[in-house]
Amino acid sequence: MEFLLIASAHFLALLSPGPDFFLILQAALRLPLRYAFMVCTGIAAANGVYLAVAVLGLETVREMDTLMVALKWLGGGYLVYVGLLLLRAPRRSLEAGVSVSALHVPGVRRQFMVGFLSAIFNPKNAIFYLSLFTVMVSAETPLGVRSLYALWMVSVVLAWDMGVATAFGRERVKGFLGQWVFRIEKVSGLLLAVFGVLLAVD
Repeated sequence: MEFLLIASAHFLALLSPGPDFFLILQAALRLPLRYAFMVCTGIAAANGVYLAVAVLGLETVREMDTLMVALKWLGGGYLVYVGLLLLRAPRRSLEAGVSVSALHVPGVRRQFMVGFLSAIFNPKNAIFYLSLFTVMVSAETPLGVRSLYALWMVSVVLAWDMGVATAFGRERVKGFLGQWVFRIEKVSGLLLAVFGVLLAVD
C-alpha cells in the first residue's frame, strides 16, 4: 500500500509539464533522438541525487535556507539563460539540420548536462522528494525498500521523459510540426524564462 501511494503521487506530479518537458521537446525536434535521450538521462540522474538524499533521511536539507536560496537563484538563472537561447535562435527549418543555437550543439555529455543542470538546480525537486518520503514513507521502512522506491521513481522519470522524446522525435511528428518549429521554440523559450523568474522569486 505504501508503495502504491508514493508511486501514484510521484506519477501525478510527473504528468504536470514543467521546464524539463520543454527542454526535452526542443531537443527531440532539433537533435537526433540519442541526444534527446541524454537530456532525459541527465534529468533522471538529478532526480536520483535528490532521491538519494530523501532515502537517507536527510530532511534537514530543506532547513538549510542558504542552500535553498542558492538553488533557487541558480535554477532561475539557468532556466532564464536557456529560455533566452531559444528566444534568440534564428529561424531555421528542421530540414536545414542542427540549429546554430548553443543549446542544440550535438554532444552526449553536453546534452546530459543540459538536463542535469535543469533538474538539479530546481529546489522544488528536493522539496517534493523529501516531503514524499517524510509524509508517505514510514520510519520503519527498511533502507533497502526505500532504495527500491527511489530506483522505481528514477526509472519512471527516465521512461516517461524518453517516451516524450520519442513521441516528438518521430519523423512523422517532426514533419507535422516542422512549419511550427520556430514558434514552438519561441514559446518554449518564453515559458522557460518565465519558469526561471518564478522559481527565483518564489
